[in-house]
Amino acid sequence: MSVFDALVGQDHAVEVLRRAAAGSGMTHAWLFTGPPGSGREDAARAFAAALLCPQQGCGSCELCRQVEVGSHPDLEVVRPDGLSYSVRQTRELVLRAAGAPTLGRWRVVLFEDADRATEAAANALLKAIEEPPPRTVWLLCAPSPDDMLVTIRSRCRVVTLRTPPAAAIAELLVSQDGVDPETAAFAARAAQGHVGRARRLALDEETRRRRDAVLSLPRSLTGVGECVAAAERLVKAAEEEAAAATAELNEAETAELRKVYGEGSTGKGLGRGGLVRGAAGALKELEERQKSRATRIKRDTLDAALLDLVAFYRDVLAVQFGAPVELTNEDRRADVEAVARASTPETTLRRVDAIMRCRRRLAANVNPQIAVEAMALALR
Repeated sequence: MSVFDALVGQDHAVEVLRRAAAGSGMTHAWLFTGPPGSGREDAARAFAAALLCPQQGCGSCELCRQVEVGSHPDLEVVRPDGLSYSVRQTRELVLRAAGAPTLGRWRVVLFEDADRATEAAANALLKAIEEPPPRTVWLLCAPSPDDMLVTIRSRCRVVTLRTPPAAAIAELLVSQDGVDPETAAFAARAAQGHVGRARRLALDEETRRRRDAVLSLPRSLTGVGECVAAAERLVKAAEEEAAAATAELNEAETAELRKVYGEGSTGKGLGRGGLVRGAAGALKELEERQKSRATRIKRDTLDAALLDLVAFYRDVLAVQFGAPVELTNEDRRADVEAVARASTPETTLRRVDAIMRCRRRLAANVNPQIAVEAMALALR
């Protein structure tokens, strides 16, 4: 057993990380890149465990379990809650990272979605990477090296992960999650190499229902009114998923902050409701972060739906050209073939362009309802 066992189809990257953990090619800053679902954060966490475990990532000791749940005292895990990570947060992180390790050889900072750092934050991070404490290791995660400042990229060793093959993902679902082979094959194929999404498709009926709703959209766009209604459904579904994903977390965070500020206590220095004076500002700041996180999750959910649509039209194009390939949406072959018969390859390519244009607009903070409506009309 090893902490690297869950990295599906990443043999080359695993070999590089194993050698570094053993002392060959070790450096103070690493950049993990790869497409969505390739396991950037999983690879970084496994490497952190290998650095902090006396057996270089055995996967079964107490230290490995602490890394897995994020409770190891020498591991700092950073997850940007909102659309960006501020310079103030980065400076605070740099100060915390400068401390000496408590238990082992290294103090490890795992920065998920490092590409969300603002320009000022990235510059603050650069200074820390340029002059790191002798036993601090930075593990940055981003979709592409180009998403990071070139000056940061040049000071990191880049580990590039690839899209895992569907067969490897299906095997993982069967062996680790007990999914039946047929469902595992469907989920792995439909997830397009995204391990986390494949697991959700295999285990969560609601995720499968939302996917079906998205893939029913192409054949429902029969008029302008239908396009507007379909766009509204798509945006509303993303909002509902974001709300469901954040509600429980928001409640726990708010309760914890109220506890820290003395809710329910009595005594000198307490204001109304038993809260320490000044707690209102902290609660308001938390609410702003939670709203920003909900916005990010909503846009990420919408983007995943748009990628499902791109895969649908890619299948349409494959059928139109008679390509002997397995369809990503094999379970919806009848719909794919119907759209293929009713259109031309040129039309299909224009539709793919419309979806990609919508993705760019959403990334540029265009109102989601307007962007999706424009896309739906273009698809019609």
